[in-house]
Amino acid sequence: MRVIQQIDALRDQMHGQNRVAFVPTMGNLHEGHLSLMRLAAQHGDPVLASVFVNRLQFAPNEDFDKYPRTFESDCAKLEKEGVYVLFAPTESDLYPEPQTYRVAPPTQLGDILEGEFRPGFFQGVCTVVLKLFSCVQPRYAVFGKKDYQQLMIIRAMCRQLALPVEIIAAETVRDADGLALSSRNQYLSQTERAQAPFLYQTLQAVREAVLNNRQTEQVGQTAQTTQTTQTIEQIEAQAMQTLVAHGWNPDYVAVRRQIDLLPPTQAEIDAHVPLVVLAAARLGGTRLIDNVEV
Repeated sequence: MRVIQQIDALRDQMHGQNRVAFVPTMGNLHEGHLSLMRLAAQHGDPVLASVFVNRLQFAPNEDFDKYPRTFESDCAKLEKEGVYVLFAPTESDLYPEPQTYRVAPPTQLGDILEGEFRPGFFQGVCTVVLKLFSCVQPRYAVFGKKDYQQLMIIRAMCRQLALPVEIIAAETVRDADGLALSSRNQYLSQTERAQAPFLYQTLQAVREAVLNNRQTEQVGQTAQTTQTTQTIEQIEAQAMQTLVAHGWNPDYVAVRRQIDLLPPTQAEIDAHVPLVVLAAARLGGTRLIDNVEV
């Protein structure tokens, strides 16, 4: 595996490669990241990864300086996975001058959910991803479903800007107890780590509540006499209360349409429009996100 830092050197190395599969990361790699590399290898050749901790997507009160940097370990893991090139620019390589040009997603997609609680986050994500795409010029790029809103925003950006990049979605990788793999999991204490799978369990309970409501609508009046149909708002509120009761500090639990992350109507729920349940909550000092599709 060749490690390249400068943009010009990367373009020289990749000249003539028209089926590049790209996996952008911020490093501190775990099995979830490595599964993205394997999926990339199924679609393109060669596989190119990047490691860059992007300051633009961190708010002033967030953990940019504390974000774990494990470059030597990352390199060893990527080489074992058969990655062809690792692009590892410094800030001065990728941002040689202040990055005053920014890519802002539409407010109806970028300022909800994560965007509401992390203002400017998706602007930073879109800006760095577009710049990385310009440097790498991939045919395919792989993003994990754990960051569901990010996946939807990047996919929409590529579509609206006519970028010749196919976005491939990778399923969330979980530990045996259901906790989604994340670099932030290492911030959890031993007690918090034991409690952390409850977020996924809560999302599964919301999913079941939505499915039960659909079943109630299908079987008609008889079932409605024995089961009270909850609104989506009631299901979301109950999940929030459950998290609080178990020691969490939730930002949101939301049932949304997969296609655009807008709230579904009851008619859409009854028609089995694809949905997703998303949540973000703090356990102690660690903020975790997760989702399940419906």
